[in-house]
Amino acid sequence: MAGVLSSDGQDLWVGGQTVLVQLGDILDRGEDEIAILSLLKSLDIQAKANGGAVFQVNGNHETMNVDGDFRYVDSGRLMSVLTFGTFGNMMPKDCGNLIDGNNGNDSESIFDNIWLYISYSIHTMKNLRYRNTYCGQRQKGVISRSILLRPGGPLASELARHSVVLKVNDWVFCHGGLLPHHVEYGIERMNREVSYWMKGLSMDYDYPQIPFLATRGYDSVVWSRLYSRDTSDLEDYQINQIQSILRETLQAVGAKAMVVGHTPQATGVNCEFNCSIWRIDVGMSSGVLDSSPEVLEIREGRARAIRSRKDRYSVNLHIQSYMQNKDLMVI
Repeated sequence: MAGVLSSDGQDLWVGGQTVLVQLGDILDRGEDEIAILSLLKSLDIQAKANGGAVFQVNGNHETMNVDGDFRYVDSGRLMSVLTFGTFGNMMPKDCGNLIDGNNGNDSESIFDNIWLYISYSIHTMKNLRYRNTYCGQRQKGVISRSILLRPGGPLASELARHSVVLKVNDWVFCHGGLLPHHVEYGIERMNREVSYWMKGLSMDYDYPQIPFLATRGYDSVVWSRLYSRDTSDLEDYQINQIQSILRETLQAVGAKAMVVGHTPQATGVNCEFNCSIWRIDVGMSSGVLDSSPEVLEIREGRARAIRSRKDRYSVNLHIQSYMQNKDLMVI
């Protein structure tokens, strides 16, 4: 649909110098979460070799998992991570060792081989059968997921490579929404604090143990829904307040427009406030709205939501081209 992935099933980057941005919530969205992370990692490597790039922005479900909050993880997803843990030699044979951690493998060697383990487990997980054990399969899944995603764990360390706020030229991207007090606190500061927290290094560098401003609370970067609300249910003064906050934020960060996810849009990808805010979460997961995929394409100063080859609309943003000789795709 976006024209960046080969259609022959080989998972090859064909987007040339296109820049692809994914706005988070890969975790807790089905049993293929590890496969998706692996695919995006592979595409990023390929894209950079061709002058393009693939950026991922962490969402609230990424930060929740690193925080040990697995409330949205079902048994199937726990089993997929258990499989990964098994092939990464991170799943010891007894319950005591499960809690202890990585079964003798140092975190650096595990991290170096993480994508090899993922790739191997993707092709074998569907053929595996597990026997009941004293610990129980779900308990093993929870412990394995905790080992992988706890601060300093191999998957958490991989997520630490991604920002919670991404700005390129005059576009800013985040999962929930960026507010004036976030900008005042410092975008680079928030990104750095979240990264060090996920790496398990917060205490070493005297950073907050939990990066609250970015990851906790209704108005944090990954949780805010201020810009994604249905304005048809709001009074005029409320709409004006939101627009004023958005305008102040964009001016403070030096951006013309913001792109957010987090809140499923029943009408599909859409924009508000003279298209200074784009809401792109269409809830395509079967556990949300089970909708068809959509992509926001930004090319030569024009943004459009691509729904299918026969169903797409365009909106002129009246801003300068995002990048010379480059396209931008947001999913």
